[in-house]
Amino acid sequence: MGQVPDVPRCQPMRFHTSILLPRLAPNWFTGVMTPGSMPPGAVPERPASTVIATYRNYLDAQRLVDQLSDSGFPVQHVRIVGRGLHSVEQVLTRMTTGKAALAGAASGAWFGLLIGLLLSLFVIGSWWRPLLLGVVLGAVWGAILGATGQAATRGQRDFASARRTEADSYEVEVDDTHAEEALNFAARQRMISGQ
Repeated sequence: MGQVPDVPRCQPMRFHTSILLPRLAPNWFTGVMTPGSMPPGAVPERPASTVIATYRNYLDAQRLVDQLSDSGFPVQHVRIVGRGLHSVEQVLTRMTTGKAALAGAASGAWFGLLIGLLLSLFVIGSWWRPLLLGVVLGAVWGAILGATGQAATRGQRDFASARRTEADSYEVEVDDTHAEEALNFAARQRMISGQ
């Protein structure tokens, strides 16, 4: 019997990381770290900074940064830092199997409408039939899945809610290299607003 020739084994597919993963390095124009400017997985270090103002809500901190931007301040040296983060879950409504089925039917109908629209592009003649069929089937399957999903909780979660992250305070920080200018600006803004 003859010898079996060496057959090359399949190698795992490898990708060149320079193609798939962006590098991060300082942008030549702004000096800011951007995708394509640093090695993959690297996180830019936070430079030494000074807190120029502290606010109870985010909108006030955002307003100060916007005013800095409007005055021509280099805002790439500014950060809004939330301190004392916590999660808040607002209960919106009681969720029953019927409400879950209705919500599922509504979202299923929208999905069915999209599929029906795509299918109606390829139909000669009555374009509305695939559209109607998509909406009806989407609503039926959405209702079934919505009711089944709610029933599967077995009464452990009979409410719908929305979750968000909040902070106790928001600090506006500026790199130490630009802190004096920003502090002077923030003090002028406080004098103008009477705070």
